[in-house]
Amino acid sequence: MPEFRHASVVTVAVAGNPNAGKTTLFNLLTGSNQTVGNYPGVTVEKKEGWAHWKDQALRLTDLPGTYSLTAYSQEEVVARDAILDGRPDVVLDVVDASNLERNLYLAMQLAEIGCPLVIALNMHDVAVQRGLRLDLSRLSRWLGVPVVPTVGHRGEGREELLEALVQVARGAVPSTPQPAPYGARLDEAVDALSTAIAADAGLAAAAPPRWLAVKLLEEDAKAVERVQQSAAAPEPILTAARQRVDRFIHEEGEDPASLIAERRYGQAAGIVRGCVTVADHGATLTDAVDTIVCNRYLGFIIVALVVFIAFKLTFQLADGWTYVPWFDGWTTPVGACTWFFEELLPRATAHLADGPLRSLLEHGLIAGVGGVMSFVPLIFFMFLVLAAIEDSGYVARIAFVLDRILRSFGLQGKSILALIVSGGIAGGCAVPGVMATRTLREEKDRLVTMLVAPLMNCGAKMPVFAMIIAGFFSRWKGEMMWFLAALSWVFALGAAFVLRRFVVRGEQTPFVMELPPYHLPVLRHILRSALERSWMYIRKAGTIILAVSILLWAAMVLPRLDPAPYDARRLAVAEALQADIARGPADTLVATADEAAALLEMAQRRRAGEAVAAAPDDLTPDLAALLEQALPGPADAAVDDATLPAAALALRHGLEAMDQIERDQQADQLRNSLAGRLGRACAPAAALAGFEWRDTIALFGGLAAKEVILSTLGMAYSMDRVHTDGEGEIDLGSALRQAHWSPLRAFAFLVFVMLYAPCAATVVAIGRESGSWRWAAFSVLYSTGLAWIMATLVYQVGIRIGL
Repeated sequence: MPEFRHASVVTVAVAGNPNAGKTTLFNLLTGSNQTVGNYPGVTVEKKEGWAHWKDQALRLTDLPGTYSLTAYSQEEVVARDAILDGRPDVVLDVVDASNLERNLYLAMQLAEIGCPLVIALNMHDVAVQRGLRLDLSRLSRWLGVPVVPTVGHRGEGREELLEALVQVARGAVPSTPQPAPYGARLDEAVDALSTAIAADAGLAAAAPPRWLAVKLLEEDAKAVERVQQSAAAPEPILTAARQRVDRFIHEEGEDPASLIAERRYGQAAGIVRGCVTVADHGATLTDAVDTIVCNRYLGFIIVALVVFIAFKLTFQLADGWTYVPWFDGWTTPVGACTWFFEELLPRATAHLADGPLRSLLEHGLIAGVGGVMSFVPLIFFMFLVLAAIEDSGYVARIAFVLDRILRSFGLQGKSILALIVSGGIAGGCAVPGVMATRTLREEKDRLVTMLVAPLMNCGAKMPVFAMIIAGFFSRWKGEMMWFLAALSWVFALGAAFVLRRFVVRGEQTPFVMELPPYHLPVLRHILRSALERSWMYIRKAGTIILAVSILLWAAMVLPRLDPAPYDARRLAVAEALQADIARGPADTLVATADEAAALLEMAQRRRAGEAVAAAPDDLTPDLAALLEQALPGPADAAVDDATLPAAALALRHGLEAMDQIERDQQADQLRNSLAGRLGRACAPAAALAGFEWRDTIALFGGLAAKEVILSTLGMAYSMDRVHTDGEGEIDLGSALRQAHWSPLRAFAFLVFVMLYAPCAATVVAIGRESGSWRWAAFSVLYSTGLAWIMATLVYQVGIRIGL
């Protein structure tokens, strides 16, 4: 048997069934001292944390939740290998005290590995509420390991659990897990194979002999690989194992794997009968609620209602406040963020001359990243509401209710979980959604699910939806977001049906899942979850979106146009202004075209709210008065041009002409840039869906990350704007309306964004999880084709019916 190491830092592997409260307990033990990465060679998330107890440091690893250590899914393989190869000092098995018999099945397998083991009897309060009385000392004695009752969401049992982990690691408290007996015939086979494995030094060092013998009798493919890789002479051992299996099937009429599982469950049932007494409390509250929310007919209506309320509440919290704030200009959290970037723009660019740096700051960073960051409050409240739904235990009921619907469209029941993770309720992410398909054992079920998962409304799409809805459907924010969520399910199910029938054919497998008990969400947990997910969004905005925004800005300003034609037009405007002033009573104010150009520049800077840095001799009282007349303040904004002196009117007209030249230059620059050429190349096809070439540029940017659509639209529609009267960046919705976007065009754009190609990270995940980059390419092509067809249908039908 391999020795489990002990060092100054106690290493703990935290294992357990899904829905046993494993991650809650992990968070309780480690607090905020956590790091997140991936296990080597796979994309399964690896979360590690630190805890301290008295003078001892502990490093804990949160293993993927799994019901067994049999190599059916990648999570099971990762959890098993983390224990076998990582050699932790202690394994902490988190067990649901209210469902002890099923949870002990994993404990039986951990016992076979022979590692020091501690059982955390979590959700002990739920067990008590259900009338279960557990004899903890007898349970500990029969299992041969320490058993500690805990209530993770309340923080109960933390100190006792840390003490047990440290004492077991130091050897001060015995932990001798007792493996399940399999009967005389099987035990004899296990012993014989164990002896042969132990005789091979390399193989005995790679895995516990008894555990490996059991796995070979179960015909575990990964165990066979381990023998082939580690044994000096693998064939005799593998041949002996195959002969044992064949003989057992021939003589007993049953394969060893089935009998081993049966004996494990029998051992678990016997322990429960001896250690647990049940008081008859009748139906629990969970049972009573489930009769309603899981009802065949009411269940679906309740799911739709819950999702609708979630969206309404999210918008109300993020953008529906009515109190009077400390600062003028905003009344909601979203408004506060928008106000911040509006105020930041003139201040950040006040002392920068026109040029690449100012353009990058104004159009690339503030208009790009600022547009995405403005929706941080919406993202936070969306994740907060979603975390509350998850923490209550209702998400499992959503999966149960939708199972029948999904199966009729060719999806496996467990596909629901992957779709929900991808954004089936809202705010998910397709990358972990694609990874969640590992729980599906049938390869074709996995493939169909990962191909349709990106059609869900992930968190990256939500800011785009929110901006478009706020700009064009502001009276029905919650209703529109709910409608888009329902629409994404319709398209995903339709796509799954077609893919199952014509592309990925095969039989479906049954769906079995656990419905955890309901409980009130814990504010600390949901706040932590919302803050962590929001921080991921902010970090993404500060890294990926920032980098892509800079690249897209560069694509929008390169190659640079020859400024000579526009400078010639500006000189002509200055000459015309000098001539107009010379013909009036103030003919001595501006003597040359150069002075007229300088006057126009001063007027432009003054109008933009910048200080006019001019020497007293340059800005005479007469010139100052002229600027005041041509650039009225808010109180004089309604002054008619006819009442202005001739020189002031000439200056105002000159400013308007200069603004038009600036707009023309920026529009021509964008049109002839690298991005503009790409957008115009796709314009004929995009026009059928109601889009113009600037919209196409944004959609290309969304291939990197969907949030980039928002930042790119902000850049594309701000390039040809000239800021006046000290204004900052106007909101994107207003800019789109000024560019003649209609509600019909906005809705077609929403449909396209919902359906078109997954982001780059999701495409990579599909390629890795499917094992073929052809499927990754197919996901891009089919979803983009579907998006274009549906957006074109929406727009063309809308045009023909007069919308």
